[in-house]
Amino acid sequence: MGWLSAKLMGEKMIEDIQESARRIAELVSSVKTFTHMDRAQDKQYADIHVGIRNTITMLGYKIRKENITVIEEFDDTLPEVKALIGELNQVWTNLVDNALDAMEVNEKGTLTIRTKKDNDFVEVTIIDDGPGIPEDNVSRIYDPFFTTKEMGKGTGMGLEVVQRIVKQHRGSIKVKSRPGHTEFIVCFPING
Repeated sequence: MGWLSAKLMGEKMIEDIQESARRIAELVSSVKTFTHMDRAQDKQYADIHVGIRNTITMLGYKIRKENITVIEEFDDTLPEVKALIGELNQVWTNLVDNALDAMEVNEKGTLTIRTKKDNDFVEVTIIDDGPGIPEDNVSRIYDPFFTTKEMGKGTGMGLEVVQRIVKQHRGSIKVKSRPGHTEFIVCFPING
């Protein structure tokens, strides 16, 4: 019995090691893709879903730790967009990270990311089911250094950076929020 128990434990450990190695390889690949996209100084055509999925991978530990379910409602017919891809990755990272922080109080949540084409524009919507943004804060969320996060957790620069990057892409960002549902809608031209 001892031999059988040791064999089963050994097999379980091998499975765990293989799963960990797979996750590490996936994370390294995502970071590599994420950082290489920043090297281009000019706008380039790329599939925005790659950047969004890399963001999800890079924030995977936080997603699992906070018991978040991620739903991808991606329009797979969406053409490649001409953009500063590295900068757009900053947008996805800030918005997804903020959504995860918002849902932390619930100790679980659902993050929905939706993409679609709207004429000559791409629209990316990031939705969380956290407590929502208080109405008196909505008008201030893009102000530099404005944050509702506890000391040491936020700088108040994330959404200001997001807004600047979106404007640089001749796009717009809107927020709709009520308790249990907050969505950030980013819209920008497909052809830069």
